[in-house]
Amino acid sequence: MKNRDRIAAVLNFEKPDDRLPMIEWASWWDKTINNWRAQGLPSELNWDTIGPHLGLDRLKQYWLPHKKPSCPMPQREGGPIIEDEEGYEELLQHLYPDNDWVFEELKMLKPEHENGDLPIWFSLDGGFWFPRTILGIENHLYSFYDEPELYHRILDDLAEFQLKQLERLYSILTPEFMTFGEDMSYNNGPMISEACFDEFLLPYYRKVVPYIKEHGTKVIIDSDGDITRMVPWLKKAGIEGVLPLEHQAGVDVNKLRETYPGFLFIGAFDKMTMRIGEKEMRDEFERLLPAMKSGGFIPSVDHQTPPDCPLERYYKYVDLLREYAEKAVK
Repeated sequence: MKNRDRIAAVLNFEKPDDRLPMIEWASWWDKTINNWRAQGLPSELNWDTIGPHLGLDRLKQYWLPHKKPSCPMPQREGGPIIEDEEGYEELLQHLYPDNDWVFEELKMLKPEHENGDLPIWFSLDGGFWFPRTILGIENHLYSFYDEPELYHRILDDLAEFQLKQLERLYSILTPEFMTFGEDMSYNNGPMISEACFDEFLLPYYRKVVPYIKEHGTKVIIDSDGDITRMVPWLKKAGIEGVLPLEHQAGVDVNKLRETYPGFLFIGAFDKMTMRIGEKEMRDEFERLLPAMKSGGFIPSVDHQTPPDCPLERYYKYVDLLREYAEKAVK
């Protein structure tokens, strides 16, 4: 089967003819790549060519920019760009770009996509993620209570912008899946209550998600941490899956599969085993195998490969991934 056919099959709970997809959903840390270059990874490789060089399937992601290049940067990591609605008014001139370059590139990639060689997925800033990037981490969490009208306005504008972008995207091609960048959870669970989710995020999702699903793209939430308690919230918003399922945060993909048999999963492979050795990586694939056989699950590293994973061990990870990707469909 071709790359696109495998991904489409798994996302529709069908069994590929040969194996599960072999992908990385997240780019590697720069420190990881630097270490690997020192260990023999060719320097001319870029993100689009590193994966196939290492033995992975081709996959292309576009994260549509939501800010123009002129947008001010926060003065500190996680700090605010704006403080209030007046600041948002002033910032609007720097938000919601046309992104013409993205759509021109998609037009050029359309032949490879249509012949099945190049699966494509796209990402959007979600209703939790985007306000945080302009309000700052601390002020963002207070804003649900201190600035509710502003929060609703930002999400109304966000939905309007995204629907216009999606109209242009679907006039060119239909990606296999998409992700809303959110990061709404940490090790102890969601960062907001279900009441806040229902009041602020649910109306936003209900504007954007149906349009995406109408066009046949699977809708997935990208959130680090333990998302277990949040899955029912996502389901009522029409979300169809979640990634990356960080095992270190307590996420158990097998339990999630038992509880939510029709939900999609990507990730779940415990990256911490990669720094130890082959046996630990094989044991991890054995842990994941029941979920891999169940359908609707694409195994991948549960976040970016850590810098202390040697290049040769990553090659072994890819060998094991192929072995178990084949086992999963037998």
